[in-house]
Amino acid sequence: MVIGFFIALAVAFILSALLGIVVLPGLRRLKASQTEREEGPASHKVKTGTPTMGGIIFIVAFVLVAGFFAIDNKNIIPIIIATLGFGLVGFIDDYIKVVMKRNLGLRAWQKMLCQFIVTGVLLWYMHNYTQVSFDMLVPFSAFFSANAEDLYINMGALTIPFLFVVIIGTVNGSNFTDGLDGLLSTVTAVICVFLAFISLNRGVQITPAAGAMLGALLGFLIYNWHPAKVFMGDTGSLALGGFVASAMLMLKMPILLIFVAFIYLAEVVSVIIQVLYFKATGGKRFFRMAPIHHHFELGGWSEVKVVRMFSLLTGILCFVAYMIVRR
Repeated sequence: MVIGFFIALAVAFILSALLGIVVLPGLRRLKASQTEREEGPASHKVKTGTPTMGGIIFIVAFVLVAGFFAIDNKNIIPIIIATLGFGLVGFIDDYIKVVMKRNLGLRAWQKMLCQFIVTGVLLWYMHNYTQVSFDMLVPFSAFFSANAEDLYINMGALTIPFLFVVIIGTVNGSNFTDGLDGLLSTVTAVICVFLAFISLNRGVQITPAAGAMLGALLGFLIYNWHPAKVFMGDTGSLALGGFVASAMLMLKMPILLIFVAFIYLAEVVSVIIQVLYFKATGGKRFFRMAPIHHHFELGGWSEVKVVRMFSLLTGILCFVAYMIVRR
């Protein structure tokens, strides 16, 4: 499986890098360009006109490589379903906004309904076509067990509602994280390394999928690193949320998303706090700007520094998560 990881990584990287050469001119011809918010940081105004929907690049590379390994490894199929499904929802939203020039894109209820459908299909497929149960590992349980074994719980009737909240929350957290050049790509690349190590350690056969996404993201970062030549759009950000959530579900570790995808969570929570505080105080702001990466940016951090610090924090928390479950 180690060899499979590196083969998947290398091939996906090459495919992603080559696809960028083809896809970017196509996005420019479609005039699929980004329009920055007027209330956003002043430094972002120069990004107006940058092509978006670039998530197509790494999604295609990932699906081609992961799909090849899925021929003999059916545990990868749910991850492909989630990545493609949520990516399609994001693509429709992006297409309406940037190609059809309808600023609102999908309405909130339409986007949420689509996410519910994709989540339902994912859980239905896992239940009927895989051997993976919906039992969930309890963090730190092995440290307090007499035989040093991990404890798994099943929430019974609450399992499916809980997983819907976790999956859709992760997907939207990923979406909020995509606000700076290379931020979501880099943070998720770090998560891919964790997924590879933990799947190898526990004998869960999703290592090639982690390698494929890592390689695809590294190839995409050629174009997405600051100053970005292309943005991933909702196409990419929703797909990455689906990838991370489904991979953790296949590992029976959705609770550990609190550590592994902490940045996703922090981005969502910062928006919720900002909105509630704004309403409660009649217009005051808790953060300089939300999501929280803009708070640090307006505090004087450069985009590159925010990306580095958020990625470093993700790496530390992924290491903590790895040590929690490593036996």
